[in-house]
Amino acid sequence: MDSRDLKYPGYMVFCTVVACIGSFSQGWTIGSPNIPGDATHNCANGYAHVNSSFLPDCLPMNSLLWGFSVSSFCIGGLLASLFGNYPLTKMGRKKTLVVNNIGWVIGAILIAFSTGPAMFTIGRIFCGISCGLGALATTTYVGEISTIQGRGAMGSMNQLMVVIGILLSNLIGLPLATVPLWRLNYALVAVPAIVQALLMSMCVESPRYLVSQNRLQEAKLVLQKLRPNADVSLEFQEIVAGQRGAQYSEVPTDSKTGNNELAPLQQGTEKSISQEFSGAEESAEIGVSPHEKSVEAMSIIQLFKHRVVRVITFTVLFLHCTQQLSAINGVMYYSTTIFLSAYDAETSMYMAIGTSALNLVCTIVQVVLIDRVGRRFLLILSQAGACLFCITLVIGGYFVINELLVASVFLFVASFAVGLGPIPWMITSELSPTYAASSMGAIATCANWSMNFVIGLVFPTLMDSLNSFSFIIFGCILFCSTIITILFVPETKGKPIEQVYAEYDKKYGGKQ
Repeated sequence: MDSRDLKYPGYMVFCTVVACIGSFSQGWTIGSPNIPGDATHNCANGYAHVNSSFLPDCLPMNSLLWGFSVSSFCIGGLLASLFGNYPLTKMGRKKTLVVNNIGWVIGAILIAFSTGPAMFTIGRIFCGISCGLGALATTTYVGEISTIQGRGAMGSMNQLMVVIGILLSNLIGLPLATVPLWRLNYALVAVPAIVQALLMSMCVESPRYLVSQNRLQEAKLVLQKLRPNADVSLEFQEIVAGQRGAQYSEVPTDSKTGNNELAPLQQGTEKSISQEFSGAEESAEIGVSPHEKSVEAMSIIQLFKHRVVRVITFTVLFLHCTQQLSAINGVMYYSTTIFLSAYDAETSMYMAIGTSALNLVCTIVQVVLIDRVGRRFLLILSQAGACLFCITLVIGGYFVINELLVASVFLFVASFAVGLGPIPWMITSELSPTYAASSMGAIATCANWSMNFVIGLVFPTLMDSLNSFSFIIFGCILFCSTIITILFVPETKGKPIEQVYAEYDKKYGGKQ
């Protein structure tokens, strides 16, 4: 059986799930302050050591300082994304995922034993560093090990685990929203971090990364392990040719033996690599771009100098910025106020958890649909739906229709979850040629965290000034993004990365 026809080989799914444990930790980091927030910064005894002889009961903060402390993990995420391409390229995807867990462990310790707001904030920043680097490394790794037919569902695992982390942090936060148990609530993020660091020893490195490092024999063995009982020859040839381009005929030799590294791979195939990939027309059909003459990793600056890669980069940046400028985090923030306008405090708290549960359900639906209906359809549906429910939020707020407001929040979250939530992260690795993956992932993650931080800063001010009319702005952004997606974002379902690049090359390529 041709490995390109496989969907979900067991070992590949295992590696994907292990890699996405970091996404669970990210979700926990995001959701952990939600329920125990008052116990953390607004308890009755303040700095007094009533429940502990060496730690204060809580860390008194006003709303502004608390908001900054909670959102400070975005600063860590931004910092990590700025420099994340370096460890991905130098250390590899697997080692980066292992080392990345250090930030969560340090952050958990600092927050659990924090004696003031500064220590709490520094702990959140450390957790944010792991969130930022983890988001980059996870999506890159999963995209590079997944089968062509199962890449959509595997790529969606990242967002699914984030949502599960948020929901579980809210549920477990209910009994821990007391003094001094709030400290344990934040410290628990170290548990999945340690588990992932241990389990990653059972996973393999990305075969595409190994090819980019000229470790071809090892890459072939790794790909075979990820695709058991399948013929990986053609898939491997596509990976090599996609990265080598015009150099496919210059087959490298093993530095130790002097033997042709690809020779064993050519046995049993009807054509050699040079025959298989001869001619520009044949190359385009299998995703080989003749001008790709080097496997050397691109820097962030080089992304904007290469015509085709530049277009891909702008597409990726557009999707990541749209994800955050949809104001999903603002809607989640505003949901508490909406629910309190119609229900009592306890009911509102459970409805907020219900919103997270709906997010999980819709994300699961997206995982099921992604490889059936495609990325473009779900993205367009998601953005158009979110735009519509921004409008209903404005109407419900203006005419004080509480039921419409509540329904709009739930439906907005559902719309976001089926497309804008997981697809920008997943499609980044599907659009990026391997030699540009680290830098493109880094700049995309940087843009995502930057917009996340900006929305976190401006949204409360917008709400104070414009109330529900704030969503007119986000509705307009979503309307424009829907049109841009229809016009410029390609479908990647069922296509190898090399073929997606070849299609961009045909449309936007030419003289550099």
